[in-house]
Amino acid sequence: MVRTMALIRALISTARMLRHTPRLADGLPPDDAVLLDAPDDRLAPALVSAALGEYEQAAKLLATTRESAEWENRDRYVIRLAAFAHHREAWLGHWLAASPHDPDALVVKAELAVRRAWESPARAELLRDMGPLIGAAAEGDPRDPVPWRIALDHARGTHAGHQAFETLWGEAVRRSSHHYGCHVAALQYLSAQWHGSHQECFDFAEQAAGDALPGSLVKALPMRAAFSRLVSGDLVSVTTDRIDAACDEAIALSSVYATGDPWPAEVRNLLAYVLVVRHRWDEALEQFRLIGPYATSFPWTALTDDPLGQFLETRDGVRLQVASGMPLWNRTDRRRPRGHYA
Repeated sequence: MVRTMALIRALISTARMLRHTPRLADGLPPDDAVLLDAPDDRLAPALVSAALGEYEQAAKLLATTRESAEWENRDRYVIRLAAFAHHREAWLGHWLAASPHDPDALVVKAELAVRRAWESPARAELLRDMGPLIGAAAEGDPRDPVPWRIALDHARGTHAGHQAFETLWGEAVRRSSHHYGCHVAALQYLSAQWHGSHQECFDFAEQAAGDALPGSLVKALPMRAAFSRLVSGDLVSVTTDRIDAACDEAIALSSVYATGDPWPAEVRNLLAYVLVVRHRWDEALEQFRLIGPYATSFPWTALTDDPLGQFLETRDGVRLQVASGMPLWNRTDRRRPRGHYA
């Protein structure tokens, strides 16, 4: 009897999935329309020019962000340009040869050097030699918080003590008190994986989110702390209630932005991941709709070397989970004749 009931439940669940899954695709871009780490309209021309060995577009873009104090955009563009230079560096070499003291070229150079050191087996030793390079980038424009974000990443890799971290953190927030990239770098330093604990990580994230301006991506910092705890496998140090509260705050943040907005795409990708781990299927499906075509490598690279494939597979899996929990028939779907004994 138990086996029969289990079989019946499985058949009903399958029927639900077959019935409801197709309609749940509404609002989701088709697989071939989803892009991984797509550049925005300002960065794309700079990357195209860099592919041709030309640096002028990148120089103009970063100069604009610096002059107008667009520190969040500047940080994103520096990271993407350095990632491109990691594989195709000629354009950056031409830029540095033409303008060796250009603060925009120097910050890309520092980011690239730190990225390469991080990927080396001799990471700690190589990073220790990066101090002057980061210092030169910081001196390029004393207002710029991006070199201090790089310095925080550098401190994590060199196992700098908490006192050194606090000094760097103070310099970063003095330049931009709600800078998302600097907050993420600090959160990583304070994580249990590096120089802190899950408790310390959450405390920092929750305080920063509470102090952040409405709509700031810093509001999603507790959810990043939740991700760190979930991937660690630690089920004790931080309660699931705290993780769910972090998700709720990130959902509220996500709702501020339009569907398919590339700016919060990484936050929404991470939120979808955490909601899936928490089996909050309906909310995860809503985030996939809000993400639109903008898949991001993070956090899916935590699971696989094929982040786009993992994104699409997880999105399909969420649809199946939502469908399996829906009623097989709606009352309006069934209009059976009602007899005398109905």
